[in-house]
Order: sequence, then structure tokens, then C-alpha cells
Amino acid sequence: MAKILQIETATAICSVALSVNGETISFKEEKGQNLHAANLTLFIDEVLKTAGLSYPELDAIAVSKGPGSYTGLRIGVSTAKGLCYALDKPLIAIETLEMMAAGYLVENPDYSGLICPMIDARRMEVYTSIFDRSLNVITPTEAKIIDETSFADYLTQQTVTFLGDGAAKCAEVLTHQNVKFDEANFNAAKYMSRLANEAFSNSKFEDVAYFEPFYLKDFVVTQSKKQQAQG
Repeated sequence: MAKILQIETATAICSVALSVNGETISFKEEKGQNLHAANLTLFIDEVLKTAGLSYPELDAIAVSKGPGSYTGLRIGVSTAKGLCYALDKPLIAIETLEMMAAGYLVENPDYSGLICPMIDARRMEVYTSIFDRSLNVITPTEAKIIDETSFADYLTQQTVTFLGDGAAKCAEVLTHQNVKFDEANFNAAKYMSRLANEAFSNSKFEDVAYFEPFYLKDFVVTQSKKQQAQG
């Protein structure tokens, strides 16, 4: 029985789940700015307490590896690696967009179109990828600027469902008749359960010492107008 602690911090949602053999048995999440650092370890404690498990009983730690928020990913991965070191447990990394697509299929098992998770980057740019209903990657993960011609080749052939915090801002430009939007939250650690269990079964573990989040783009420090004026 694989007992896996799962951490998702790639967006403004702080989310923790515990799964046993691919089934979620305990789950906690909250949305808000800058809450990961203060709440993540508290959520982990609460999820384990609710499930009646102790830290040493865990078999692995799984973390959403990105792309997403630089700060959120850094906090999530650092916490996961710290637990792996302290407990001597393996680390599992789950691609965030794949987790979102998997979550959509959990909630919509009869869906037959394509799935396009989107994570907000900036302006009209998103981190995105396209998956089919078997979670095969149709387009690789990329930072993409969205306009009215985006995904035209796919939309002329079948329905594409867009989801995630990056999808909402694209609604005004993506107007093809085969476009579908789902506003539910799929940046949730509970949607990592099946993927994490499969990785555990196949011993698909990361090197705890060297693993880094999948930032996709380099972190850029921006200055406020006041800082710019001061030179």
C-alpha cells in the first residue's frame, strides 16, 4: 500500500493531499497570495492527522514540479526535499500541467476532446500544453502568447477544453465554436494521486540532492517605479 504525501504550490493555491494506492484519502487547500510559506507545513500536519498517519509511515513525497510561480514552486519543492531527507523517503515529481489535465479527466471521465491546461504567466502569456484523453502530450510545455489564431489547427478538428488560471484571461480572444472553458480548480494536490502512484510503482524517483523545479523561464526581478526613479 503506497502512502504518498502530495504537495501542489505552483499557483496561488496551496494544496496538500494524502493518497493510498492512488486514491486520495485526505485533502486540504486554500487560495490566496503569499500563503505558501506560512501554511504549507500546517496543511501537511493537518492532512496526516486527519488520515491518522505519522510521517514515518509515508512511503514517498510527491510534488508538483511546475511550470508555475517561481516562489510557490521553490517553497513546495524545498519542503518536499526537506521531508525526503528527514524521513529517508523517495521524491516524486509530477508535471503541473499534466496533473491539471488528469484532474479534468477525473471529473469528466466521458470527455473525448483535447485538454489544454493554462497557468497564468503575464499579460497574454501562459504556460501551457495540450493533452488527449489518455494524457498523451500533443504539444510540449511552452510559454505561449495567446491571440485569436492560437490553437487554430486543433480547434478546426475537435473540441479543446481550456482550464486553469491562465485560461480565463484568454476567453475574449479564443472564440472558436470548438472552444470550451472549465473554471473549476484543477491545481489541486488530490489530482496528483493516480500519477504519483504510477510513478511510485515504476520507481520513477528524483535525485533529491539535485532536483530543481521546472521553472520554464528564468526568474526576473522587477523594480517598482519608485526604485527605477531612484536609479
